[in-house]
Amino acid sequence: MAQMSPFQLFGMKPAFMIDEAKLEAAYQAAMMKVHPDRFADRPAAERRVAEQWSTRINEAFKLLKNPVKRAAWLCENAGRPIEAETNTRMPADFLMTQIMWREALESGDAGAADAVRAEAGGVRVDVVRGLAEAIDEKADWASEARRYYLNIVGKYGPQVQALLKKAAALDIKTICPLHGPVLTGDLGKY
Repeated sequence: MAQMSPFQLFGMKPAFMIDEAKLEAAYQAAMMKVHPDRFADRPAAERRVAEQWSTRINEAFKLLKNPVKRAAWLCENAGRPIEAETNTRMPADFLMTQIMWREALESGDAGAADAVRAEAGGVRVDVVRGLAEAIDEKADWASEARRYYLNIVGKYGPQVQALLKKAAALDIKTICPLHGPVLTGDLGKY
C-alpha cells in the first residue's frame, strides 16, 4: 500500500484551515470505493486490501477532523515535532486558568459554568486563529519554534533571552540546547 499523507488521501493541500464539507465529501467518496462490504464476495487478498485502505482512510479522516491532531501532524511533517508526550511543561498562566475553570465548574453554580464555557470557547477561537496564522499564513516553522521555546516555555524565557543577547556579542555560531531548536548563525536575531 503506497504511503500517502492524510491530505493526499482526500485530494487536499496540507493546511491547518480546511474546508470540512470538502473533507466530508472526499471521505464519503473514498469509502464508497474501498468499503469492505463492497468486497465481501471477492478473494481474501482483495478483502484484506480493502480493509487496510478502509482503516487508513478512517484514521486520516479522524486526524484531519481534529484541529489539535491536524496541527500536530502538520508540525511533525514540517520537521517541527511538538513532543507532547515528553514536553509536559506548561506556562504558569495557562495552569492557573485551568485551576480557576475547574473550581468554577465544581462550584455547582450554573452561571459560573456558563461563563467558563463562554470563556473557553473564546480561548479556543483565539488558539485556532493563532494556529492558522502560524501554520497557514506564515509557514515560518523555525521562527515559530524559536518563539515558542525562547519566549513561552516556562519561567526561563527572560533568562534565555538575556543569555542570547550576551552570546550574540561572542564568536559563537551555534547553540545546541537540550530542549528546543538548534540556534545557528547570527544569534542576535533570536
